Amino acid sequence: MAKTESRAFLIVMDSVGCGGAPDAAVFGDEGSNTLGHIAQACAEGRAEVGRSGPLKMPNLDRLGLGAAIRLASGAPTPGLDAVPQGLWGAATEVSKGKDTPSGHWELSGVPVPWDWTYFPDTIPAFPDDIVAEVCRLAGTEGILGNCHASGVPIIAEHCEEHLRTGWPICYTSADSVFQIAAHEEAFGLERLLKLCQDLAPMLHARKVGRVIARPFTGTCGNFKRTSNRHDYAIAPPAPTLLDWVSGAGRATHAIGKIGDIFSMRGIGTLSKGKSDADLFEHLVRLGAEAEPGSLTFANFVEFDTLYGHPRDVAGYARALEWFDAGLPRFFATLRPGDLAIFTADHGNDPTYRGTEHTRERVPLTGWGVGLRDIGLRAFVDVGASIAAHLGVPSQGPGRSFL
Repeated sequence: MAKTESRAFLIVMDSVGCGGAPDAAVFGDEGSNTLGHIAQACAEGRAEVGRSGPLKMPNLDRLGLGAAIRLASGAPTPGLDAVPQGLWGAATEVSKGKDTPSGHWELSGVPVPWDWTYFPDTIPAFPDDIVAEVCRLAGTEGILGNCHASGVPIIAEHCEEHLRTGWPICYTSADSVFQIAAHEEAFGLERLLKLCQDLAPMLHARKVGRVIARPFTGTCGNFKRTSNRHDYAIAPPAPTLLDWVSGAGRATHAIGKIGDIFSMRGIGTLSKGKSDADLFEHLVRLGAEAEPGSLTFANFVEFDTLYGHPRDVAGYARALEWFDAGLPRFFATLRPGDLAIFTADHGNDPTYRGTEHTRERVPLTGWGVGLRDIGLRAFVDVGASIAAHLGVPSQGPGRSFL
């Protein structure tokens, strides 16, 4: 089949790492293994809420998921022991971050060439001039938080004061981020989004990767973070896979956070939703409808946000099993000559200490090219391989594994 007819689907299961990163200890993450530890917890009966027994992911395991985990880390993978029938391997990141932009950009052929700026784990965490700028833009006399925190606890701690004063709740994490939580009705959703958008250039100039709007609704005793989150990310430093493909005149489709992560560069259409279930329907639809020669790039974020950061092992396992169970619907839409690659951007081991991302290798499994053991690869090889599949010149340092 002509490469102009072949389609590609790059599907990032956010935070679904597989351990084994050679520099994990540098990040304080030695021994972390998201998939390996979830599989072990399930097999040992430690993930029995809403599900039961060994981890069941027969569709991705048939492609080579269990084999990819064992290759990456040497960890046992109870329940994931199928003989691979698809493309399989694992990838190692070189960018000096274990965050969303670093992982996605590098998968797309562009390693991060700078050191990210991180805020110190102190109270206060933010410099006075940044606080002053937030106050100026928000029209408030102060901010709440000003520390390292996880999203739900920081809202719970400051909710009443936020509603009383109108001050935004500002916090960070081990990632290069500045997050602002505010009540959608009391503070105003549009006001929050504009605040983050207007603050972003100052922080991007300092190599802070993202300013993130974190809206919530409800009462302080019963609040809920909403799907109106928006990431204002620094733009990639060089053309990515999306730019290569769109620049060649091909259609590009983004699903979920991909629009935010790439600042909409190289993206033809963007499909969003209120949940990963909504996004999965977009993936199935694009499997049926995407044009010959097109690239569809999807991110499924709830593994990370709903289960990784809260360290919810059973919830993470349920999400993995739900995702895998839906794949036959997607595979049924694919055509001869199509390529679908499933991977991740970093780890977020729900059995590990803390609440942060973990530095891990990521699995690579693929549908459409038959059995292919690709071994240990670089993140940038993913972008190069998809470009090669589509017949589009690669502009990055990666080497195709096809």
